[in-house]
Amino acid sequence: MKNDILVITMCLFTISTTAQQKEDNGKRDSVYIHEIEHDKLPVKVLHAEPLYIDLIRDLGARKGEKEWNIGLGLTDNNTYDEYTALIEYEWAPIDRLGLEIELPFSIYYPTSNDKVAPSSNLNSFKFAGQYSFYVSEKYQTSMAIGYIHELELTEFSKYGKESFLTGNVYNPFFIAARRLGSNFHTLLYTGPAFKHHFADQSINTSWQINSNIHYMMSGTRNFVGVEFNKEFNSGDFDMIVRPQMRVGIADNLIIGIVVGVPISRENERLSSFLRLIYEPKHKT
Repeated sequence: MKNDILVITMCLFTISTTAQQKEDNGKRDSVYIHEIEHDKLPVKVLHAEPLYIDLIRDLGARKGEKEWNIGLGLTDNNTYDEYTALIEYEWAPIDRLGLEIELPFSIYYPTSNDKVAPSSNLNSFKFAGQYSFYVSEKYQTSMAIGYIHELELTEFSKYGKESFLTGNVYNPFFIAARRLGSNFHTLLYTGPAFKHHFADQSINTSWQINSNIHYMMSGTRNFVGVEFNKEFNSGDFDMIVRPQMRVGIADNLIIGIVVGVPISRENERLSSFLRLIYEPKHKT
């Protein structure tokens, strides 16, 4: 009889403890979301931002927000390895408008005997803007439009021999994001890219459709998720699946880790990408 009472008591204690932990997690998550969305105007909905094709600024950006990004990547191709790096600064000069400047680099190293590899270069000077035109707390949804302009540059080996600028890339885009409950986040990022080559005045058009789903840990900015980066180009279709995770290592410092798995890309094999995000504090 005593043993039965002891077992029942332990079961009740376990159930009570589990329920209390769930309640505490729910409270922490509610407090965190409240801090992001209600601490100041205008209204802003918390969304998980993808790590590879990242946004220009948070959806519903508030004046004074800013962020530094450093990215490092490695892509294994059939005949060469590609090492990538980027330096990026983004800021919000007014409410709901985000601006960005980025310098992306590519360094190539041949892995086959015939030494076939592109020439290394600073890919472009990249400028971008994004405006959140719809932010709804009721529907936990945000939408934005934006534009990226790239001034493409020649390879390092051709500096002083050929024109420094080789072309323009015009890339308007649309973003829609919705949070499902407190933890699940979905996002769609899509738009055309028009590449204008100065050498022959040709224009190549491709279409990007990037969809994402993430699970954000309660009461934190940490998440796990996946990006589906899809591109249509002259009848050709490529898709890379990018599982990823983001972890806060300090109040203003976040690290993101991404793995790329190509589904229908002929030359590219596995890839990896690391993003370091620093958000300086700002006055409101």
